[in-house]
Amino acid sequence: MQLKGSTILVLGGWGLVGSAIIQRLMRFEPARVIVTSLRREEAEDAVEQLRRQYALLPAETFVPWWGNIFVRTEWKDLSREELLSDPERRRQLVEDTLGELTESALRRQALYDLLMTYQPDAVIDCVNTATAIAYQDIYTTGMQLARAVIEGESPSSADIERLLASLYIPQLVRHIQILHHSLRDAKVQAYLKVGTSGTGGMGLNIPFTHSEERPSRVLLSKAAVAGAQSLLLFLMARTPNGPVVKEVKPSAAIGWKRIGYGPIVRRGTVIERCDMLPEQALRCEGVFDRSASDGVMRLGIPLESVFIDTGENGIFGRAEFETVTTVGLMEMV
Repeated sequence: MQLKGSTILVLGGWGLVGSAIIQRLMRFEPARVIVTSLRREEAEDAVEQLRRQYALLPAETFVPWWGNIFVRTEWKDLSREELLSDPERRRQLVEDTLGELTESALRRQALYDLLMTYQPDAVIDCVNTATAIAYQDIYTTGMQLARAVIEGESPSSADIERLLASLYIPQLVRHIQILHHSLRDAKVQAYLKVGTSGTGGMGLNIPFTHSEERPSRVLLSKAAVAGAQSLLLFLMARTPNGPVVKEVKPSAAIGWKRIGYGPIVRRGTVIERCDMLPEQALRCEGVFDRSASDGVMRLGIPLESVFIDTGENGIFGRAEFETVTTVGLMEMV
């Protein structure tokens, strides 16, 4: 296809992969680039930087869009916990995942709305879909229900619905269905997916990252979802009357955005500094209660330090970065 003068939608355009692709893409002079991210500040920050870098181009060349592409348009700015905590939304989320994909259900989805609004010529998908699905951690939710049954308790409808909403394969299948219909209805010519191997280039010997058994079952689930997605994209590519579909699957950890100093942020929230006087310290006996707050003094100021921003993989301290980049471990780019 002809990139010059075209409209390109970059899903996950704020991230490391997305931002690098946009830099390469601009050599071909597209007319408009839609830059998306989960959070508003991320999408707007990415567009602001691009407008400064390409100051000779019209400001409308770069368009920000933000929100969760895996849920309804009306929910795109809500966190997953906000969805699951509301009984009505939770039931609707289960229906959206397990129910039949009707025309009305399709049109409610944020991804469909996004593609129909901008009708891009090509979509470059840099969202780590496998992470978004697998890190919902069905194992913890499932074991909590299993223990409740073993102990003679009756699981609540909320607990059961949370488990149903976390099922990996139904979520992936529904995402591919929505993606396929959205691409066709928007008359997209090409779809490029930047996938993942799930382990940063390592094998089943990956020794860390989730503080559980080795290898982590959550991490292996991520790899399994990524593999299942690849085959579904393969089938989508063989479907008539659709776009050209391609996937690139790097087997490496792409993790370098910047080195900085300032407040440490976790999942969009600044971590607050706390203190505790020695005489009020917790005793090292019995089972440690992580929720205990007796004697903890909240200082009302953020925790600040030197950090390495690895983009989608979060904030690393120096020792953490040294560990993952040790020779023989992850292939760090």
